[in-house]
Parts: sequence; structure tokens; C-alpha cells
Amino acid sequence: MVLRSGCKFGPVLVWFRLGYVVLLWLCVTHLRCARAETKTVVQKDAEFDVTYNDTVTSDNQTIYAFNHTVSRNKTEGIRVTVDVLSEGAESSPILFVVRQKQAVLSFQVPLILRGLYQRKYPYAHVGRTLCQPPTRSLTETQYFFVDVSTLSSLGTHYQLRISRVDSFTLHTDKKFSFTASPSQPQYFKYVFPDGVDTVIVKVNSEMTFPCSVMSIQDIQCPVYDLDNNVAFIGMYQTMTKTAAITVQRKDFPSNSFYVVVVVKTEDEACGGPLRFYPLRPDELIDAGNRSKTLDVVVSPAISCESLSQADQRTSAPSNTDVYVMGMLFCLGIFLSFYLLTFLVACVENKRMHRRREGLLNPADMSPAETGKPGVTPVSPYEYGSFVDNASTLSSEAITDSIASDANYRYMGQETLKRRPFLTAIHHVAIRIERSLESVAGRSRHESLSSIEEDDYDTLADIDSDKNIVRTKKYLCVSDLARKDKRVLSKKYQIYFWNIVTIGVFYALPVIQLVITYQTVVNVTGNQDICYYNFLCAHPLGNLSAFNNILSNLGYVMLGLLFLLIVLQRDIIHSRALDRNDLNALECGIPKHFGLFYAMGTALMMEGLLSACYHVCPNYTNFQFDTSFMYMIAGLCVLKLYQKRHPDINASAYTAYACLAAVIFFSVLGVVFGKGNMVFWIVFSVLHILATMLLSTQLYYMGRWRLNSGILRRIVYVIYTDCIRQCSGPMYIDRMVLLVMGNIVNWSLAAYGLLKTPNDFASYLLAIAICNLLLYFAFYIIMKLRSGERIQCMAMVCILFTAVVWGFALFFFFQGLSTWQKTPAESREHNRDCIVLSFFDDHDIWHFLSSIAMFGSFLVLLTMDDDLDNVQRDKIFVF
Repeated sequence: MVLRSGCKFGPVLVWFRLGYVVLLWLCVTHLRCARAETKTVVQKDAEFDVTYNDTVTSDNQTIYAFNHTVSRNKTEGIRVTVDVLSEGAESSPILFVVRQKQAVLSFQVPLILRGLYQRKYPYAHVGRTLCQPPTRSLTETQYFFVDVSTLSSLGTHYQLRISRVDSFTLHTDKKFSFTASPSQPQYFKYVFPDGVDTVIVKVNSEMTFPCSVMSIQDIQCPVYDLDNNVAFIGMYQTMTKTAAITVQRKDFPSNSFYVVVVVKTEDEACGGPLRFYPLRPDELIDAGNRSKTLDVVVSPAISCESLSQADQRTSAPSNTDVYVMGMLFCLGIFLSFYLLTFLVACVENKRMHRRREGLLNPADMSPAETGKPGVTPVSPYEYGSFVDNASTLSSEAITDSIASDANYRYMGQETLKRRPFLTAIHHVAIRIERSLESVAGRSRHESLSSIEEDDYDTLADIDSDKNIVRTKKYLCVSDLARKDKRVLSKKYQIYFWNIVTIGVFYALPVIQLVITYQTVVNVTGNQDICYYNFLCAHPLGNLSAFNNILSNLGYVMLGLLFLLIVLQRDIIHSRALDRNDLNALECGIPKHFGLFYAMGTALMMEGLLSACYHVCPNYTNFQFDTSFMYMIAGLCVLKLYQKRHPDINASAYTAYACLAAVIFFSVLGVVFGKGNMVFWIVFSVLHILATMLLSTQLYYMGRWRLNSGILRRIVYVIYTDCIRQCSGPMYIDRMVLLVMGNIVNWSLAAYGLLKTPNDFASYLLAIAICNLLLYFAFYIIMKLRSGERIQCMAMVCILFTAVVWGFALFFFFQGLSTWQKTPAESREHNRDCIVLSFFDDHDIWHFLSSIAMFGSFLVLLTMDDDLDNVQRDKIFVF
């Protein structure tokens, strides 16, 4: 029985013993761990401005207790400075925890900050400013504690010092200097004074590097003041020598903010050199001395100089007054052009009216002169009846033709002086006869011609006739103005409607994109996204630089004014055609206004898209600012060519397709052109080929074909004209222009290939402008060389435009910012406002360039007004 009982309880005893052993082991382990984790905690009452030298190990922990009195009317900063004196502390750093009433700050020493590619930089000297919680009482005693601990079993020696920052609060227009480093960031408090709603915080340094970051943060804890977290909140921007952020009171409910300055661990973000790649990922790199001395000053965004004496007697400048003043200044400048245009139109109309009255009713004629022998007096009633019967002719045509028609020659100068009434009547009779003949011939011509231009060009005999006419050595405008006027008018109106369509489809996504850009800037606070002139960037609503947007109003207003001027001329010309005015039908440069309408629309679109670009200017949307500049340059060249080549000018579809190709290459150049030699080689080759093809097209007036036999024809021409006999070019004037154009374009292509400029869009625009100026200069020279003259109005426009362009380019080349560099480097070019404390140099460029473009358009519109009474077969083509 006993044996059986032992066998029955044997397994239970085994399990009991096993459990007892496990329990005993756990108890021993727990006792050992408890003994190991037992620390000696020492709390000390500490004082400000006293350096504490101590040692910390894993077995002890030191707590420093501080108290200080804070006042609601005075803000003092508290600075914690720590140095680790023991070597090899990187493996077991010391942890410092600062416990305040409403905030906790913790950091380790040595402080490890990371750079690119996981580079690690240790800092044994650390200085931090404590966040100051607000107090509601007039005075209050606050306590905070500094806990020092480590896991190192070896003793680590350190120094701790707590000090007050007396200059913690910044004052308006008072500069303050300080020193910062990656492990010793600095921040200060600023309170908006009464009456000031917008201020500019400027931080300057004489040292380019090390790279720094300035941040504006709300009064709340914690304050993000390290390189790895400064971008978490608020507005910030990188800086080398200069940084500026415009701050509005409405964005800070407490009417105050922190100005935080952090020195980065590396300079790559500011365009500095990038350090070597670490061989071992965990290797610590000595950062060296990265201390930087800086100055900070906070000043009102609107200078008191821009205010009236009454405003200066108040407590602070009024932002609203300056904004209103800036807008009125902008509107006043461009509305004055509307007023000037109206006055010129009134004076011109009055002058023409007096001239008409003087010619038809000369005041200096005596009755005796009308009664001389051989002269039959004309009754005023008979004359009035005659004029009424000839009402189909415009009075302007009568007066203009009286002043310039060649039919005066058969009448002696004495007869002209003595018989002005008979002269006018005789001239009107001749004009009526010519007009009737012209109308009859025109009616027969219109009955035989089609409204479609292609039907006219595809007839074999007409094509043969074109080969004969267009290859004459000396061409007149009448040779290249043979097509039906309705066809050409319809053809050139397509320019206007196409550019309106392009503008709508182009502008809508652009507006959407820049609004997104501005939203991203406002939400993230990253002001490195946009390249503003931060020293003169006046915000309005969600817009960061309203002044740069407002200054583009001139393009829109002057573009609209030019459209109105063109419309007025178009209406007058249409009425003249409806009256079958012989001057309008057979004299002067053929008037087609479609390209002028397109130019005015392009100027307005340039203003809109330039404003969109300046919502957030950077390299990715610079195309918005330049696309319609290409359009304007191309349309001006086409208009110059169309003046004397109306039948063979490019169609709207071909012209806009070429301009689209230019914009396409502009995008490719911005994206891939920087330092890419393959791209520059391809572009230079295409540039030279396009120049040669266009030169051939212009030289032969389109009478050549690009097909498989082109090489054979080139060899034949070289053999016959250069080898067999040395003969000069048939069209010398055209050859001179094209040779000069090829020299300029080949030089520009060589410059781009050798220098590879970073700003490809501006380089492409320079090519377009150089070709336009070359062609314009050639046109003026050939016009004067042909015996033509430039009227007073056109000459005034030329001189005025040239002067304005000179001043405009001066302000353009000031270079207030550049997206070819990093945002920090770009800010080194920023400058203060120069007009009304509201507009900067680039705004003045907008004002002057819009006026200069408007003047350039007027030059193109009026430069051939002297030919309005000249037969087209007497106007040379060049």
C-alpha cells in the first residue's frame, strides 16, 4: 500500500519541486535587478548665473531646482548651457530634461545632428533657450527643474549653467547682434506695437557660410529650434547673408511671435560645397567651428516716409493708406495714357477739320481774285451741290489728295494759288471718275475670284504668274498685294481668334497652378519655394507679394488701349472701303488689322501671365512669364514682314505652330538644359538649320521647294554663279539683311554652345529680340533709303519708345532675385522698395516695359502713315 501511494503522488512531487526552483530563480533575479537599478537621486537648489561642475553615472541622478519671478509686463529669456568635459561620451551621452510648468525640454549631450546621406555630427557644447509660458498675474514665481542622468557606468564630467537673457524681447527698428551655431540656436520674442499691423523681420550677417535658417513661430511651447525640426511649424527660409520675412498681426492671435535662428549642419541647402560621403554609416564627423554672428532688426513694412504729415503724427503708419496709394499710383500712370490718347485724337480731328475748312473755304482769298479775266467764279451754292453729289468720297480723301496728288503738276503754281475752288472741284471730278472705274474693275475682279485663298493659288496660270512677279529684281507692294482683300482680311483675323483661344486654354491651368503654389507656401510656411524680393514683398490676403502682381496692370490696360486704337483705325478704314475711297483701295500699305489685334491681345495676356508668375516666382513656372514674350516678338516680326509682303506672309496656323515649337524647346531647356552639352549641341544645330531654311524662304519669296532635288539645285547654283561665272546676288538688299541675320544667329548659337547659360528661357528670348531689332533697323534704313519719310507722330513714338526701353532695361538688369541660384543665394540680391515704400525695381521694370511695348506697337502702327496717299506700284518691297 505504501509503495502504491508513493507511485501515485510521485509525479505531483516532481512538478512541485520544479515550480519551487523556478520561483526561487525569479526571486533572485528580481532582487539582483532591483539592486542594479537602485540609484541615488540628489536634488539641489540652484541659482542663476552659477556654473555647476559635476559628474553623473548610472548609479546617481542629479536634479537642479530653480525658481524665478516672472512679470506680465516684462519677458525674460532663460538660457541653459551645457558642456561635456569627459572624452568618449558619444557612446553614453548625458540626458538633460528641463521640466517647466507647461513645457518639457529634453536633449542629450553630446548632441548628434544628422546631415545628408546619414552623416552624423556630434556637438559637446549645447545651449538652449527655454520656452516662456505666459502668465496671467502681474507677478508670479515659477519653478523649473533640470534632471541630469546617464546609463554610463563610468563617471561623465559636465558643466551646467542657467542664465537670464535680458535682451530676449526685440524692439522696433533696433538692431540686435548675437551668435548662433547648430547646437546653440537662438530665438527672441517680438510684440506688435499699437497701430502696426505688418512688420518685416530682417536677419543679416557678414558671413556667407555656415548656412542658416530663420523661422517665425507662434508663442507656444515647444519651440522648434534645431536643424532637424525647425521646419515643423511657422514660416521659415534659408539664408546666407540676408533673410527677410513679412509678418502680419492677423496671423498671430497673441499679437507676438518668436524669431528663431538656426545654423544648419551643412551648407548644401544654401549652395555651399557638399562634404565627402562617409565610408562608414555610423562614423561621427567633426563639424568644426560653425558659429555665425548675425544681426536681427524688426521694422514696419511701410516706411513713415510714404505717409503724409498727418499720418506721421499718429502712432504708426497706416498699411491701408499705402496700399491705396500704390494702387492709385498704378492706375494714374496708365489712365494718363488713355487721357493722352483722347487728347491727341481730339487735336488731330480738330487739325484735320481746320485743314479741310482752310482748303475748301480759304480765308485769305479776296473777291477780286475770283473775278479776274479767264476765271469763272464759282457760286458757293453750286460748289455745295457738287460736293453733295460727290458724297461717296470721304472729305479726308479730298483734303489728303489735294495736298499730295500728282495731278497738280499740269496746273501751274500760279493757277494753284489763284484758283483753289476750281482746283478742288476739278480734283474731285477726277477722283470720281477714277473711283467709278475702280469700282467697276473691282466688281468684275470679285466676280471672278473665290473667297478662298487656296482656289486662287492652285491655278496653274496664276502660279506661273507668281513665279514671274515674285522673282523680279525690283518688287513693289502692288506685286505682292494681288490677292482678294476679303481673303487676306479673313486670313489675318485668324491670328486674333487663335491667340484668344490659346490664351484662354493657357491661362486657366496656369491660374489654377499658381493658386496651388501659393496655398502650399501658406500651409507649409516654406518660403524657399518662391523667389520673391523679400525686402519689398507686401502681402494682401493670401498673396505674398501683391505689389509685384499689381505692377503688371500696365500690360493689360495698355494692351486694351492699343486694341481700341486699332479698332478705331479699322472702323475708319472699313468705312473708306464702303465708300469706295480710292486712297483706301489703291494707295498706301495694305491695311490688315488682324495681326495688330493679336499683338494687343498678346500684350494683355503677358500682363496676366506675368502676374500669375509673380504669385510664386520660381524656375518651374518661369515659362508663364516668357511664353507670350515669344508670341509678341514673333507677331512683331510677322507684322513687319506683312507690311510689304501681304500675299506671302505666313498663315496663323504655321506661325503659332512655330511659336509652339519655340515654347517647347524653352521647356526642354529649363528642365534639361542646365549643364547638358548634348541638349545644347542638338539645339544649336537646329537653330542654325532653321536660320538657313528661313533665309532661303525669305530670299526667294517662297518660290523654292524642299524636296529630293534640293541638293542638285544647290550644286547647280554654286557651279553657275560661283565657278562658271562670278556674279553677285540678284537681290542685294535682301542678301544684306539675311547675311547680317545669319551672322547674329550663328553667333548666338556659338555663344550658347560655349557658355551653356543656365537661364535658357532668357537666352531664347534674347534670340527673338535680337532678330526683331535687326529686322526693324533694316526696315527703317531701307525705308529712308527708298526716299520715304517718317511722320512726326511716328518719330515721336520711336524716340519716346527708345528712351523708355533704355530706362526699363536698366531696372531689369538690377536683378533683385534669380532662380538660377539657391533661394538663400537669391536673397542676397534683394533690395528695399524705392517708390512709395511699395514698389521695387522690378515693379518699375513692369511699368516701363509695358509702356515701351505699347510705344513699340504704336511705332509699327504709324510708321508707314506717310504712304497713305502713294500708289502701291511706287512703294518698294524690302
